[in-house]
Amino acid sequence: MTLLAEMTRDEITERLATRPVALLPIGATEQHGHHLPLGTDNYLAEDYARRIAERVDGIVLPTVPFGYSWVWKDLPGTVTVGHRTLEAYLTDVVESVERSGFGMLVIVDGHESNTTTMKYVVRDHAERSTFPVVRLFYPGLSALFREHLESDTWHGMIHACEFETSLLLDARPDLVDMDRAVSEYPPFSEEYAYGAEQLGVLSDSGVFGDPTVATPEKGRVMFDALVDEAVRIIDKARA
Repeated sequence: MTLLAEMTRDEITERLATRPVALLPIGATEQHGHHLPLGTDNYLAEDYARRIAERVDGIVLPTVPFGYSWVWKDLPGTVTVGHRTLEAYLTDVVESVERSGFGMLVIVDGHESNTTTMKYVVRDHAERSTFPVVRLFYPGLSALFREHLESDTWHGMIHACEFETSLLLDARPDLVDMDRAVSEYPPFSEEYAYGAEQLGVLSDSGVFGDPTVATPEKGRVMFDALVDEAVRIIDKARA
Protein backbone atom coordinates (compact mmCIF):
# COMPACT_ATOMS: atom_id res chain seq x y z
CA MET A 1 0.00 0.00 0.00
CA THR A 2 1.30 3.45 -0.97
CA LEU A 3 0.17 6.97 -0.10
CA LEU A 4 0.23 9.31 -3.07
CA ALA A 5 1.08 12.33 -0.92
CA GLU A 6 4.30 10.69 0.25
CA MET A 7 5.57 9.85 -3.24
CA THR A 8 7.91 11.87 -5.42
CA ARG A 9 7.14 12.62 -9.06
CA ASP A 10 9.68 10.00 -10.10
CA GLU A 11 8.15 7.34 -7.87
CA ILE A 12 4.62 7.94 -9.13
CA THR A 13 5.79 7.98 -12.74
CA GLU A 14 7.33 4.54 -12.25
CA ARG A 15 4.23 3.16 -10.55
CA LEU A 16 1.87 4.52 -13.19
CA ALA A 17 3.54 2.32 -15.76
CA THR A 18 1.60 -0.58 -14.19
CA ARG A 19 -1.75 1.30 -14.25
CA PRO A 20 -2.42 0.95 -10.50
CA VAL A 21 -5.75 1.45 -8.75
CA ALA A 22 -6.23 4.87 -7.16
CA LEU A 23 -8.34 4.98 -4.00
CA LEU A 24 -9.90 8.25 -2.87
CA PRO A 25 -11.18 8.30 0.74
CA ILE A 26 -13.96 10.79 1.39
CA GLY A 27 -15.69 11.47 4.66
CA ALA A 28 -17.06 14.39 6.65
CA THR A 29 -16.30 16.61 9.61
CA GLU A 30 -19.27 16.53 11.97
CA GLN A 31 -20.32 15.51 15.47
CA HIS A 32 -20.41 11.81 16.38
CA GLY A 33 -21.70 11.89 19.91
CA HIS A 34 -19.57 12.45 22.99
CA HIS A 35 -17.41 9.35 22.51
CA LEU A 36 -16.19 9.70 18.90
CA PRO A 37 -14.23 12.48 17.18
CA LEU A 38 -15.63 14.85 14.56
CA GLY A 39 -13.38 13.22 11.97
CA THR A 40 -14.78 9.72 12.47
CA ASP A 41 -15.99 9.36 8.88
CA ASN A 42 -12.60 10.49 7.57
CA TYR A 43 -10.62 8.10 9.74
CA LEU A 44 -12.83 5.19 8.77
CA ALA A 45 -12.78 5.97 5.04
CA GLU A 46 -9.00 6.33 5.03
CA ASP A 47 -8.42 3.16 7.03
CA TYR A 48 -10.82 1.25 4.79
CA ALA A 49 -9.05 2.56 1.69
CA ARG A 50 -5.64 1.58 3.04
CA ARG A 51 -6.79 -1.96 3.80
CA ILE A 52 -8.24 -2.29 0.31
CA ALA A 53 -5.07 -0.89 -1.24
CA GLU A 54 -2.97 -3.55 0.42
CA ARG A 55 -5.04 -6.21 -1.34
CA VAL A 56 -5.13 -4.62 -4.82
CA ASP A 57 -1.66 -3.03 -4.87
CA GLY A 58 -3.31 0.38 -4.91
CA ILE A 59 -2.30 3.94 -4.22
CA VAL A 60 -4.31 5.91 -1.64
CA LEU A 61 -4.99 9.54 -2.46
CA PRO A 62 -5.30 12.22 0.26
CA THR A 63 -8.61 12.09 2.09
CA VAL A 64 -11.37 14.56 1.21
CA PRO A 65 -12.26 15.73 4.75
CA PHE A 66 -15.53 17.57 4.08
CA GLY A 67 -18.80 16.16 2.82
CA TYR A 68 -22.48 16.97 2.72
CA SER A 69 -23.25 17.45 6.43
CA TRP A 70 -26.25 19.77 6.23
CA VAL A 71 -28.15 17.90 8.95
CA TRP A 72 -25.49 18.89 11.51
CA LYS A 73 -24.68 22.33 10.11
CA ASP A 74 -25.68 24.30 13.23
CA LEU A 75 -23.58 22.25 15.66
CA PRO A 76 -20.08 23.47 16.59
CA GLY A 77 -17.27 21.94 14.57
CA THR A 78 -19.32 20.87 11.58
CA VAL A 79 -17.83 21.83 8.23
CA THR A 80 -20.24 21.10 5.39
CA VAL A 81 -20.20 21.66 1.63
CA GLY A 82 -23.19 21.75 -0.68
CA HIS A 83 -23.95 18.72 -2.83
CA ARG A 84 -23.34 20.70 -6.03
CA THR A 85 -19.96 21.85 -4.70
CA LEU A 86 -19.06 18.27 -3.81
CA GLU A 87 -20.21 17.02 -7.20
CA ALA A 88 -18.05 19.58 -9.03
CA TYR A 89 -15.06 18.81 -6.81
CA LEU A 90 -15.28 15.04 -7.30
CA THR A 91 -15.82 15.44 -11.04
CA ASP A 92 -12.55 17.37 -11.31
CA VAL A 93 -10.71 14.79 -9.20
CA VAL A 94 -11.98 11.91 -11.35
CA GLU A 95 -10.86 13.63 -14.54
CA SER A 96 -7.48 14.46 -13.05
CA VAL A 97 -6.89 10.88 -11.86
CA GLU A 98 -7.74 9.57 -15.31
CA ARG A 99 -5.42 12.08 -16.95
CA SER A 100 -2.57 11.06 -14.63
CA GLY A 101 -2.62 7.52 -16.00
CA PHE A 102 -4.12 5.38 -13.24
CA GLY A 103 -5.88 2.18 -14.22
CA MET A 104 -9.08 3.00 -12.34
CA LEU A 105 -10.43 5.06 -9.45
CA VAL A 106 -12.26 3.78 -6.38
CA ILE A 107 -14.05 6.40 -4.29
CA VAL A 108 -14.15 5.04 -0.73
CA ASP A 109 -16.85 6.79 1.26
CA GLY A 110 -17.26 6.84 5.03
CA HIS A 111 -20.23 9.23 5.11
CA GLU A 112 -23.62 8.05 3.90
CA SER A 113 -24.86 11.48 2.85
CA ASN A 114 -22.16 11.62 0.16
CA THR A 115 -23.49 8.57 -1.66
CA THR A 116 -26.07 10.26 -3.88
CA THR A 117 -23.55 12.82 -5.09
CA MET A 118 -21.00 10.09 -5.77
CA LYS A 119 -23.57 8.16 -7.80
CA TYR A 120 -24.21 11.11 -10.10
CA VAL A 121 -20.49 11.81 -10.52
CA VAL A 122 -19.80 8.21 -11.55
CA ARG A 123 -22.75 8.06 -13.93
CA ASP A 124 -21.97 11.39 -15.57
CA HIS A 125 -18.33 10.40 -16.03
CA ALA A 126 -19.37 7.14 -17.66
CA GLU A 127 -21.18 9.18 -20.32
CA ARG A 128 -17.88 10.77 -21.33
CA SER A 129 -15.23 8.13 -20.69
CA THR A 130 -14.50 4.41 -20.42
CA PHE A 131 -12.15 5.03 -17.49
CA PRO A 132 -13.54 2.80 -14.72
CA VAL A 133 -14.73 4.55 -11.56
CA VAL A 134 -16.22 2.60 -8.65
CA ARG A 135 -17.99 4.07 -5.62
CA LEU A 136 -18.03 2.22 -2.31
CA PHE A 137 -19.99 2.85 0.84
CA TYR A 138 -19.60 -0.22 3.05
CA PRO A 139 -21.03 -2.80 0.64
CA GLY A 140 -23.05 -5.64 2.16
CA LEU A 141 -24.08 -3.73 5.27
CA SER A 142 -27.35 -5.58 5.84
CA ALA A 143 -25.60 -8.94 6.05
CA LEU A 144 -22.95 -7.52 8.39
CA PHE A 145 -25.59 -6.11 10.69
CA ARG A 146 -27.43 -9.42 10.90
CA GLU A 147 -24.27 -11.40 11.58
CA HIS A 148 -22.21 -9.18 13.85
CA LEU A 149 -24.26 -6.47 15.56
CA GLU A 150 -26.16 -6.85 18.81
CA SER A 151 -28.13 -3.63 18.50
CA ASP A 152 -30.66 -2.34 16.00
CA THR A 153 -30.04 0.62 13.74
CA TRP A 154 -32.13 3.77 13.89
CA HIS A 155 -34.36 3.23 10.85
CA GLY A 156 -31.42 1.88 8.89
CA MET A 157 -29.11 4.83 9.58
CA ILE A 158 -25.58 4.49 10.94
CA HIS A 159 -24.21 7.33 13.03
CA ALA A 160 -22.03 7.07 16.15
CA CYS A 161 -23.63 3.66 16.64
CA GLU A 162 -22.37 0.14 17.35
CA PHE A 163 -21.16 -0.23 13.76
CA GLU A 164 -19.11 2.97 13.47
CA THR A 165 -17.83 2.73 17.02
CA SER A 166 -16.66 -0.87 16.53
CA LEU A 167 -14.83 0.07 13.32
CA LEU A 168 -13.06 2.99 14.96
CA LEU A 169 -12.17 0.87 18.01
CA ASP A 170 -10.26 -1.33 15.58
CA ALA A 171 -8.84 1.43 13.40
CA ARG A 172 -8.11 4.18 15.96
CA PRO A 173 -8.82 3.05 19.53
CA ASP A 174 -6.91 6.06 20.84
CA LEU A 175 -9.72 8.30 19.57
CA VAL A 176 -12.63 6.46 21.20
CA ASP A 177 -13.84 7.22 24.72
CA MET A 178 -16.17 4.34 25.61
CA ASP A 179 -16.78 5.82 29.07
CA ARG A 180 -18.80 8.55 27.33
CA ALA A 181 -20.72 6.29 24.98
CA VAL A 182 -24.50 6.28 25.43
CA SER A 183 -27.38 4.55 23.69
CA GLU A 184 -30.05 6.73 22.12
CA TYR A 185 -32.86 6.01 19.68
CA PRO A 186 -34.64 9.31 19.03
CA PRO A 187 -38.33 9.22 18.10
CA PHE A 188 -39.02 8.92 14.38
CA SER A 189 -39.50 12.32 12.77
CA GLU A 190 -41.65 12.81 9.69
CA GLU A 191 -40.23 16.32 9.46
CA TYR A 192 -36.78 14.79 8.98
CA ALA A 193 -37.91 11.92 6.77
CA TYR A 194 -40.05 13.98 4.41
CA GLY A 195 -38.98 17.54 5.01
CA ALA A 196 -35.96 19.61 6.00
CA GLU A 197 -35.52 19.02 9.71
CA GLN A 198 -31.93 18.63 10.92
CA LEU A 199 -30.74 15.56 12.80
CA GLY A 200 -29.12 17.90 15.27
CA VAL A 201 -32.48 18.68 16.86
CA LEU A 202 -33.57 15.04 17.20
CA SER A 203 -30.85 13.50 19.37
CA ASP A 204 -29.64 14.86 22.72
CA SER A 205 -26.37 12.93 22.55
CA GLY A 206 -25.82 12.97 18.79
CA VAL A 207 -26.00 9.17 18.79
CA PHE A 208 -28.44 7.17 16.68
CA GLY A 209 -28.15 3.61 17.97
CA ASP A 210 -26.27 1.82 20.73
CA PRO A 211 -22.48 2.22 20.73
CA THR A 212 -22.15 0.84 24.26
CA VAL A 213 -22.01 -2.73 22.90
CA ALA A 214 -19.30 -1.95 20.35
CA THR A 215 -15.99 -3.84 20.50
CA PRO A 216 -12.75 -3.77 18.50
CA GLU A 217 -13.22 -7.47 17.75
CA LYS A 218 -16.47 -6.70 15.95
CA GLY A 219 -14.73 -3.89 14.13
CA ARG A 220 -11.93 -6.12 12.90
CA VAL A 221 -14.18 -8.90 11.60
CA MET A 222 -16.47 -6.38 9.89
CA PHE A 223 -13.54 -4.56 8.31
CA ASP A 224 -12.23 -7.90 7.00
CA ALA A 225 -15.60 -8.69 5.44
CA LEU A 226 -15.91 -5.19 3.96
CA VAL A 227 -12.46 -5.41 2.41
CA ASP A 228 -13.23 -8.81 0.92
CA GLU A 229 -16.36 -7.43 -0.70
CA ALA A 230 -14.57 -4.31 -1.93
CA VAL A 231 -11.81 -6.36 -3.54
CA ARG A 232 -14.41 -8.53 -5.28
CA ILE A 233 -16.14 -5.44 -6.69
CA ILE A 234 -12.86 -3.87 -7.82
CA ASP A 235 -11.59 -7.05 -9.46
CA LYS A 236 -14.86 -7.41 -11.37
CA ALA A 237 -14.77 -3.77 -12.51
CA ARG A 238 -11.25 -4.01 -13.91
CA ALA A 239 -11.52 -7.51 -15.38
